[in-house]
Amino acid sequence: MDFDAARARLIKQLSTEIKDKRVLAAMARIPRERFVLPAEQYLAYENGPLPIGFDQTISQPFIIALMTEALELTGSEKVLEVGTGSGYQSAILAELARLVITVERLRPLAEAAKRVLDSLGYTNIEVHLAEETLGWQGEAPYDAIMVTAGAPRVPADLLAQLAVGGRMVIPVGARCAQELYKITKGKKKNVAQNLGGCRFVSLIGKDAWEE
Repeated sequence: MDFDAARARLIKQLSTEIKDKRVLAAMARIPRERFVLPAEQYLAYENGPLPIGFDQTISQPFIIALMTEALELTGSEKVLEVGTGSGYQSAILAELARLVITVERLRPLAEAAKRVLDSLGYTNIEVHLAEETLGWQGEAPYDAIMVTAGAPRVPADLLAQLAVGGRMVIPVGARCAQELYKITKGKKKNVAQNLGGCRFVSLIGKDAWEE
């Protein structure tokens, strides 16, 4: 299969709705087929989610692009990703930010993602096994936070790790379906913007869903 051609077709499709050219260029550089199961590689550039094992998924490319665009990254940021999964989103963030701290609660996924990311030469990504508290407090505050699992509410622990002026993108709602929100942290008041409906696996942890 010609993955380069398939990737180019996907980027052209995404460009009709995603306007941040840096996001599109980053996605055009990253081999998504490396982040999916071998049996699913022929579907790597379809605009849909794919299973990655352990009841987890790699998100639909459009949703990934939309969430990344909403973070408004310029290249100088320190970004927290909650839910490493396959590592594909981590790679995109690493192309667009100074440093990516990514946390994953499932050790096999964290280890597999790190192997792929290392093999692709990324040196500005730290992969950590999630602690009891959501996020990674030791590196806070973050200029941007991306949460790749659905929460029943915006977790206070994550908001506390976001710098003033920083952006968080997070799916919020029921376990079966959520709304995607962009939260911009203010000194006195946070601003929330609804980016539309989505469907993610559940965010597990304190101030989120129970396993």
